[in-house]
Amino acid sequence: MKTYISIFALVFIMLFSCTSSKEIISNDKPLLESDTIRIANDEIEYEVLIIDGGFTSWFNSRAKPRNFYTQDYLEARNHFWVLEWNRRANMPTVYNSNLYEIPINYETNIDYGFEVNYMIFNYLTYFQLTNKQQLGGFPARL
Repeated sequence: MKTYISIFALVFIMLFSCTSSKEIISNDKPLLESDTIRIANDEIEYEVLIIDGGFTSWFNSRAKPRNFYTQDYLEARNHFWVLEWNRRANMPTVYNSNLYEIPINYETNIDYGFEVNYMIFNYLTYFQLTNKQQLGGFPARL
């Protein structure tokens, strides 16, 4: 059974069940080389797909290395930011529907693993800083 989780604004992140994987095992932050970033892991059976030329450049120059955060920290931020994203996506007459086109199906009871949470966290940080938005109770910062 496939599970779909997606973000679609000018950019989208999609998490879904997969059969192939590319596991990143380094704690360092590898340089991204494409406008499409794909992170997959067989162990957790989820994938992150980010399509945004601006995100690639931002990630390579500004994102903190993987060993800077704990998974608990990333999950806590993602939880609050996704809740606010979804609230805004469900109110298109109040919030810019070009920014918040569809809700994100991010389940707090599912362990997506470090890599998936790391990429969602970085995308939501990038999104907030680039679009001058604040999701949740604390601002995104580097």
